Amino acid sequence: MTKSDHPSRKVENHGVAWERAFGYVQAVQVKDTIYISGQLSHDDKGNLVAPAELDENRRPADFSQMESQIRQTYVNAKTLLARYGATLDDVIEETLYVLDVPSAFAAGSKVRKEMYGTDVPQCASNLIGVSALAFPEQIVEITFRAITNRPAN
Repeated sequence: MTKSDHPSRKVENHGVAWERAFGYVQAVQVKDTIYISGQLSHDDKGNLVAPAELDENRRPADFSQMESQIRQTYVNAKTLLARYGATLDDVIEETLYVLDVPSAFAAGSKVRKEMYGTDVPQCASNLIGVSALAFPEQIVEITFRAITNRPAN
């Protein structure tokens, strides 16, 4: 947990370099709501899992790593939720930001059902195509909002 300057907030981080570089926390809980910043497919050391191969312009050459990146992104979100005593069952909204909507739709529909453990996850979901994300090899980023019956301190 990261120290919060606000006593009614509980904040969490992964401990990766870009948290300090950009100046943000990965998650914050206010009352019964947990807001999770855009998650990506990094491991516990901050290395991107399944990075996209880049072309000569340093843009993703293809989107074959979409499923792997989405899966690891959900794993990272689950890690943060667990620190609040929450799970994906507590998620009420998610937004997937992707570089390629067709590949994200195909991969996301499979991985979401797997991660939530149901054919129809009980949360509002948005799938938004964007032109770029934080890292050149990154092709997906997902934000989450969850409601829990465990309020912040």
